[in-house]
Amino acid sequence: MTGRRHGESDPTPAELRERVERTREELGRTVEALAAKADVKAQAKEKTAAVKEQATERAALVTAQVRGRVGQAAHAAADKTPDPVLGQAARAATAARANKGALLAAGAVVIVFLLVRRGRERRSG
Repeated sequence: MTGRRHGESDPTPAELRERVERTREELGRTVEALAAKADVKAQAKEKTAAVKEQATERAALVTAQVRGRVGQAAHAAADKTPDPVLGQAARAATAARANKGALLAAGAVVIVFLLVRRGRERRSG
C-alpha cells in the first residue's frame, strides 16, 4: 500500500513541495515549543517577574489601605483632641520646622552624651 486513498491521483511535485514546506513549518513550531518548555532558566525568570509584579501590586494595595487607616485614625484623634492642644502642637511643629539646625544639633549632643555614658558604664562594669 502506498498510503493513497481510492481514487486519488499521485501528487504533483508542487503539491509535494507544499506539503514538505508545511511539515517543516509545523516541525519548527513544535521544536520551538519544546525548547521553550525545556528552558528552565527562562521559565524561572518569567515566574520571578510574575511573582515580583504580584508582590508590587499587593504592596501598593496594602500601602493604600494603611494610609487610609492612618488618615482615619488621625482624623479621629484630631476630632477628640481639644482645640488648645491642637494649637500648641501646631505651634510646636512650626517652631521645630523653623529651627531644624538647632534641633539637629541638640539631638546630636544628646546622642554623644548617651554614647559616652554607655562607654563609661562598660569600662567600669
